[in-house]
Amino acid sequence: MSKKLHLTLAMGDYEIVRALKEGKVEPDGIELTVLTDMDSTTRHWRFLRNEDFDVAEVSCSSYLVARDQGMPFEGLPVFLHRRFRHGFIFINTTKGIEKPTDLIGRKVGLKQYQSSAQLWMRGFLEHDYGVPHRSIEWYSELDESIDFKPPPDLKLHRLAHDKGVEAMLAEGELDAVLHPDLIKPLVQKDPRVGRLFPNFKEEEIAFYKKTKIFPIMHVIGIRREIVEKYPWVPINLYHAFNESKAIAMKRMVNPRIVPLAWYRETWEEQEQILGPDPWEYGMTEQNEHQLKLLVQYSHEQGMIGREIPLDELFVNVLQGRKRGDEFRM
Repeated sequence: MSKKLHLTLAMGDYEIVRALKEGKVEPDGIELTVLTDMDSTTRHWRFLRNEDFDVAEVSCSSYLVARDQGMPFEGLPVFLHRRFRHGFIFINTTKGIEKPTDLIGRKVGLKQYQSSAQLWMRGFLEHDYGVPHRSIEWYSELDESIDFKPPPDLKLHRLAHDKGVEAMLAEGELDAVLHPDLIKPLVQKDPRVGRLFPNFKEEEIAFYKKTKIFPIMHVIGIRREIVEKYPWVPINLYHAFNESKAIAMKRMVNPRIVPLAWYRETWEEQEQILGPDPWEYGMTEQNEHQLKLLVQYSHEQGMIGREIPLDELFVNVLQGRKRGDEFRM
């Protein structure tokens, strides 16, 4: 019996990776121990700081910082998590904030400065809405996944352990909050808290039609020593992720599996706006475009010292044009 390479893979518990998690898809020559029972920020910290896993879904922003600092990781162009972000800018409704430029000069909270969600939000606020990130005083709740030295003109403060940005927003200690998740005061319908963009879906659709960007949040990181010792591993993992996604997309076409009344109509709306595969992997033209933007924003916002070329950041998973499309004897 041939022996497979054993690797640990830490990632979120998503439909597009269900087949990998359950073993329906097995990367050629690899036996995976799949770990999904942790939140994103914990997984990112444990992979980037502790190297607890061989392969992990990790914040794209933190991955850029890790690579800028020479840490021993490589990236696979597999993007398990994407999300539009206009709906995740929250305001205190008593502060007279009605448009993006009203944030200039304000106190704005963050889960952490380095988060990919916040990187995207600061980027489009600055470039699309005229809100320079250095015009805001930032208050960050968590330690960064990777420490970095903020530039001297960046007003970034770390909150005390007993402080949280969600409560501070509701109480008026902060004027706004950029957050990767829906915050509790909004979910609980606290009237003191609202969204900067009440019509966020329309803003996000307009953003996509203008830019063709469905924002990448996470990439797959892999320890460099594995790539160097087993150069066949990245491409085999890449194809396994693609196969798992294809199975999920085929399954999700069936409206009976989701307990939503208008699920199929929503699916069709998404396909009409975003196309048949919004979660495409690989270095496609659209993915390259937004990854270059992430690198640009990270450099502009003081987290990396140079704009790193994409060919330094991602392992080449190409195996030749049309090769692998059809197996023949």
